[in-house]
Amino acid sequence: MTESESTYGIGDGPATRVSLSLPEGTAAAIRDRVGKREFSAFVAAAVERELRGRILDEYLADYERRNGPIPAAAQERARAVFDEVFAGESEWPAAS
Repeated sequence: MTESESTYGIGDGPATRVSLSLPEGTAAAIRDRVGKREFSAFVAAAVERELRGRILDEYLADYERRNGPIPAAAQERARAVFDEVFAGESEWPAAS
């Protein structure tokens, strides 16, 4: 398998350069928060979170198409698990 045929999961593999356009205010806010040297890492982490969120949304929509709505009790159990897992991380507030 050649390098171009390799498949990597989200967040895996060597870094690759891409061109990215952002509104200047967004770019400035990122630089102010994390600094110029961490800019790419911040954007990569944000993109990875967005991709994982979309994959989860797709999975949940597919699950509901196949099985019907997720019962309220199951939603509450899932919320409790997420709240417990992310309770110590300030960037992940408890679900409301």
